Amino acid sequence: MSQMEGRKLQLAGGSTYLVSLPKRWVQTAGLKAGDTVFLETESDGSVSVRPRVADNAEVRRKIFDEHIEGSRDHLLRKLLGAYVSGFGLIEIRFPPANASFTRRVAREFCHLVIGPEVIEENKNSIVIQDLSDASDLSVDKCLRRMQLTVRAMLEDSVSSLETSDAGLARDVELRGQDVDRLYWMIAKQYHLVQFHPLQSVPNGSAHPITGYLLIAKLLERMGKHAERISATFPTLSEGKSLEPKLAKDIDEARQSVIGLLDKAFNSLITKNIAVANEAIDARHAHQKLIDSLSHRVANRKGEELLALGIVVDSLGRAAGYAAEIAEQAIDIAVMTDPSAT
Repeated sequence: MSQMEGRKLQLAGGSTYLVSLPKRWVQTAGLKAGDTVFLETESDGSVSVRPRVADNAEVRRKIFDEHIEGSRDHLLRKLLGAYVSGFGLIEIRFPPANASFTRRVAREFCHLVIGPEVIEENKNSIVIQDLSDASDLSVDKCLRRMQLTVRAMLEDSVSSLETSDAGLARDVELRGQDVDRLYWMIAKQYHLVQFHPLQSVPNGSAHPITGYLLIAKLLERMGKHAERISATFPTLSEGKSLEPKLAKDIDEARQSVIGLLDKAFNSLITKNIAVANEAIDARHAHQKLIDSLSHRVANRKGEELLALGIVVDSLGRAAGYAAEIAEQAIDIAVMTDPSAT
């Protein structure tokens, strides 16, 4: 059983901090004066001291036996589950008759997430290896990229309607795939932190990985609403333009959503609770814009009414998700910053 003991830091030479190591640990590790030990900073801020360079962990392997051609979605979900759970190698075994189906789904999976590549295949099996390195694409970097991408998607989804730009509307959908890939990467890192022995976070530790995963999910949902807005292009803007007054009101709601997202994400980065509360409070003003838009489009008919209803609903829901990001930012600030008030 491990034991916790406190040891004082000592300052040597004005810039170097020293701490003594337990004698029993030194003797058990076979070390002596003058030997080198190795320090590794863990994801929760702690430091591990090792008597030698750590060997690379054995790559975990998951095997799926697909005896019959099943559902594409069912196989994809299993592959995503293995990826998120941190399996470095995924092998799919199948009868030769199902080779075409299985290879197609395997390659689709590789395009859905960051890292996995097909490295080996024959007539009855295919092996996928996750080549991604979590240290190169941290949760912080993934979240920032998600936020910037979702922000641009919200901008462009409405702009495509205002300018009758079909190419811009299609591009919003393509960027939605990038957001999904980043979300799955964060989900994988969450599971690694929770279940990897060297990265597990003790109960009560001030580690925000759970909050980051929730924020990633909220950003992913905002991206989906941007895609919903752009999907109304054939009905609202193909070969025609929005009524100027209506376009102005929709644009105002769009700018309000983006302002909410910017303020919420800034509060997360800076751990500024006051800014987070400003974002949450701004939701009330945004809802007035949404209510006004709802009344304006209520007299439309048929497909136009349905399409405008989607635009208004998505602009409202996206703002709600932005406010929830601000709420998570407050939780993370309180958890990780003792000076946060």
